[in-house]
Amino acid sequence: MWGWRAVSVAMLCIALSGAWPALAAEPVGQAVVIKTEVTGQSGPIEVDTRVHRNERIKTSQSGLGQFLFRDGTKLAVGWGSSVVIDKYVFDDSQSVKKLTIRAAKGTFRWVSGNSNSSAYQILTPAGTIGVRGTAFDFYVGPDGTTAVVLLNGAARFCGPGGCRQLQQRCDCVVAKPNGDMSAARRVDPSILATLGNQRALPFLSGNQRLAGGIGMLGGCNMASVAPERKDRTRPPPAVVPAPQRQDPPQRQAEPQKERPNKPDKPHHDKPHHDRPHHDKPHHDKPDRPDKHEGHGRHDDDGKPGNHGLDHRGHERHHDRDRDHDNDRNRETGRNFNRGR
Repeated sequence: MWGWRAVSVAMLCIALSGAWPALAAEPVGQAVVIKTEVTGQSGPIEVDTRVHRNERIKTSQSGLGQFLFRDGTKLAVGWGSSVVIDKYVFDDSQSVKKLTIRAAKGTFRWVSGNSNSSAYQILTPAGTIGVRGTAFDFYVGPDGTTAVVLLNGAARFCGPGGCRQLQQRCDCVVAKPNGDMSAARRVDPSILATLGNQRALPFLSGNQRLAGGIGMLGGCNMASVAPERKDRTRPPPAVVPAPQRQDPPQRQAEPQKERPNKPDKPHHDKPHHDRPHHDKPHHDKPDRPDKHEGHGRHDDDGKPGNHGLDHRGHERHHDRDRDHDNDRNRETGRNFNRGR
C-alpha cells in the first residue's frame, strides 16, 4: 500500500515539474509588426502575440519582427536572426529591474524604454553592450563578430580586449570573440566588407524597413549601399534628359501663341492704308483742276506758246472776211439798181 502511495507522489511531482516552466513563463511583451516568418517557443508569432521570458525568437532569411516590452523598450529583429529574452525582472508596471537579451546571430535595433539604463544589458558572443538611455543597431555574424552603431544617447561595448565608449551619433565599433576590437569611429559603407556580409545592418542600409518611430532614427549615410537604392537611383539620370529633349519642341510651339495677334495687324493697318488711299483721290482731284486752270491762265498770260492769242487772231481774221463780204454785197446791190 505504501508502494502505491510512493508511486502516486512520484507521478504528481513529475506532473508539477513539467507544468512549472509553463507557469514560470511570464509574458514580458508582444509582437507589434511581423513580416514573412517569425517563430517563438510555441510556434509562429503573429501581431499581438505575447512573448515570454526565456523564449527564443527566430526569423527566416526574409523575416522581420518588432516587439514592444512592458516598460516601453522596443526591439527589432531582422532577417536570419536568433535572440533569447534571457532575464526580465519586474520593478512595477512601468519599469523593470533587469532586462537582458542574448543575441546569438543576426541584426537588431534597440530603443530603451522607461527603466533605468543600468537595467538593460545585451549579451553577444564578442562582448556585452551596456545601455545608457540609448538607441543603436547591432549585428552578430556567424563567427560571433559583433558590430554596434550608435543612433542616440550613449553606449559602451566591453569584451576580452577591453571597453569602447560610443558617445557620438553614428559611432561604430567592431569586435571579435578573440578580443580584437576596433576603435570607435564614424560608420561608413566599408563596414559591410569588414563584416563580410552585404546584408548586415539592413535597417541602416534600407534593405529592411521598420515601421513606426523606431524606423525614423536615420541611416548614418549607409543608405547608398542598399542594392534597392542603387537600382532606384539609376533610372533618374536616364529620365532627366528626356524632358530636356522635349523642351525645344515646346519652345518652337511658343511662336504659335503669337498668331492670335495677327488679326490686330489688319485692324491697325487698314485704317492707315485706307486713309492714304482716300487721300490719293483727294490729291488727284485738285491736280486736274490745277492743270485746267493752269491752261486757262497760260492762255490769258499769252506767254510763249500763245494758244490764246492765236485763237483771238483767228477770230479777228474771220471778222474781216465777214466785213469784206458785206461790202461786196452792198457793191453788187448798187450796181444792180443802176442797171435798172
